Amino acid sequence: MTVVASGSIAFDYIFTYRGRFREHIVPDKAHVLNLSFLVDTMRKRRGGVATNYAYTLALLGHPAAVLATVGEDGADFRGWLEGLGVDCRGLQVLPGEHTASGYTVHDLDDNAIWMYYGGAMTRAAELGLADTVPDPEAVIVGPNAPQAMFRLVRECREAGVRWVFDPSHQLPHMTAADLEEGCRGAWIVIGNDYEMELVRQRTGRGPERLLELAEIVVTTHGREGSRIATRDGEFRIPAAPARREVDPVGAGDAYRGGLVFGLLRNLGPERAGRIAALAAAYVIEEAGTVEHRYSREEFAARYREAFGEDPW
Repeated sequence: MTVVASGSIAFDYIFTYRGRFREHIVPDKAHVLNLSFLVDTMRKRRGGVATNYAYTLALLGHPAAVLATVGEDGADFRGWLEGLGVDCRGLQVLPGEHTASGYTVHDLDDNAIWMYYGGAMTRAAELGLADTVPDPEAVIVGPNAPQAMFRLVRECREAGVRWVFDPSHQLPHMTAADLEEGCRGAWIVIGNDYEMELVRQRTGRGPERLLELAEIVVTTHGREGSRIATRDGEFRIPAAPARREVDPVGAGDAYRGGLVFGLLRNLGPERAGRIAALAAAYVIEEAGTVEHRYSREEFAARYREAFGEDPW
């Protein structure tokens, strides 16, 4: 069965600043913040969370589909994704629209500042489960137009389809009621430690109380690994060693794809978490979110090297 990856399909413009943001922030002047960075590199890459989730699933050999909107300038996404084996019946090209674009600058401490232009993504609520594969195994509800995210949450709940709720970049636009709606009945709720703290501040629910709404709550901590909380206990997952650190953008999306893959293969939270961590490490080693490649055999060999066991 197929995992449907929803959320943005976008072009990423990735800027690298070979310094540290914190060295340029004057705390008592934060109310009049005015910063300028001379960046060292700029790259344009295919990206967007739906792209990134589906890419990882495809590399790991799990059937994947995308449910998303792109503009006329993104029409070639279809052929590229289909070449990876991703089902694109749910990819809609909107005439007269531009494909969503993300602009990020990150520093040597892996801090990042993002800006987004929604473009065709703002019309993603025109699509629902009926526009993609029948009877999906799970749906990853990634950051997208909020109306699109909640349409999918509602449809998954009504159809009895498992969903992953990943509010991520849309957190600033969500109320406490929105967040509880997305989490209520979810299979997985996931975010990095900063995002999960925002969820806690907005809803009063940390991971323990989120488990009253969702089956699994995952918090990622970058180099410090991740925590997978279930109603049966909490599992601490180490980060997989990266052979080189080039660009952290997209690593979290690969983690999500790897986690879903492992859990759907009934490998358990710990092994699924380690698969997720290794999927993320591959992204860090390249500039761009979908520039890395591996075969299942290569992935398995590196997993054994990192964790001393077979992945599956």
